[in-house]
Amino acid sequence: MLKTIHYLENRSNRISRVAAIFALFVTTACVHEQYANIEGIGYREARFESLAAIRDYRECRDEGITFSKQARATANPGGYLASARVLESCESKLGPAGAQIDVDERMRTYALSIQNYLKGGDIVRAQKSLNNFKEAFTGRDLYYPDGSSFVTTIEALLGQKDKISFGQFSALNVSSTVKSEMRRMFHWKNK
Repeated sequence: MLKTIHYLENRSNRISRVAAIFALFVTTACVHEQYANIEGIGYREARFESLAAIRDYRECRDEGITFSKQARATANPGGYLASARVLESCESKLGPAGAQIDVDERMRTYALSIQNYLKGGDIVRAQKSLNNFKEAFTGRDLYYPDGSSFVTTIEALLGQKDKISFGQFSALNVSSTVKSEMRRMFHWKNK
């Protein structure tokens, strides 16, 4: 009988230990599940905010492009300036969600704002925007369908290049139309 009691006591101790270990695993799993849900909710909220910022950016961009098309159709310099302001504001509204948007998409939007400042006649703002563009997208450039460089073309049009002689125009990566116009301007300035 003593053996039986001793056996039952050992067995009950083993069962108690197993139950304690099981309870520990269950508690740990529950706590882990709670933290996983909190991380999941935080991730979802951050993702929602990011998607909302991207949507707002694209709506802003589309509005600026609409203004640009209207300005082109009516040849209205004020329309180009309005478009440029809207397009430039899109970048500033973007914030940290900017990493989610394709860099080329952002560059094209910003480049269109610079071109529209130029077309609208606000040379000073075009120069500032070009400097901001080069700072924001260091070492990157866009290319027109003819292969000419956006940055070099705008720099040439804004006079940000050193004094350029006829021979140096050939070295610039700008369209033949821009080269022709720069040669014409250079000719009449120096006559």
